[in-house]
Amino acid sequence: MATPVTVRCRALYKTYGVRSASPVAVLRDVRFAARAGEFVVLLGRSGSGKTTFLNVLGGLEPPDRGEVELAGHSLWAGNEQQRARLRRAQLGFVFQSFNLIPTLTVAENLTLPLALNDVAVGAREPQVVSMLDRLGLANKGARYPSELSGGEQQRVAVGRALIHTPALVIADEPTGNLDLETARQVLDFLQELVRERGVALVMATHSAEVMGRADRVCHLQDQQIVEDAPA
Repeated sequence: MATPVTVRCRALYKTYGVRSASPVAVLRDVRFAARAGEFVVLLGRSGSGKTTFLNVLGGLEPPDRGEVELAGHSLWAGNEQQRARLRRAQLGFVFQSFNLIPTLTVAENLTLPLALNDVAVGAREPQVVSMLDRLGLANKGARYPSELSGGEQQRVAVGRALIHTPALVIADEPTGNLDLETARQVLDFLQELVRERGVALVMATHSAEVMGRADRVCHLQDQQIVEDAPA
């Protein structure tokens, strides 16, 4: 039986400066899909529209036309409140700059997605304790992000993105600020969790090592997504 499609894009278009003298087309008839547990790498030169595509895919920026279907729901058909609920429940984000909340402890950062998704208070702590153990940070839950190394912060960011088991994790250059060995450790952990939890992972990167780990490699060129032919 085929693995279910987690996210699907149909005929996405996005142009900036439509009312200006020189509009810039970024996405043109983009079609894309990713399945549960699949790791897809997105490549493209600087300015090609990778971040725009990820923002549209993640419900952060609207397309001019087209649709994104996430976990069986139309992402752009509803209002912002409905979209926010869908993002909280079905999406996780990992950024190059970690984006942890500096005034919250590590444990509190991990608890946040559970709280936002109305997980019962008594059920949150066991999940956070389990995730801290998986992160190798069992004794650092009470620390603040500034007290951790860059690799530890990014592991917390990965844990936060996956603790509520979303349908899709979007990662934008998540190892760009890490040294090679730390990047490998973060990638190992990220891959292990998405496989284990059946989460689709779409990652923009320039790393050759990351590309070698992916199930599929796609290129954003000439405003469209082109997939590498199988080897």
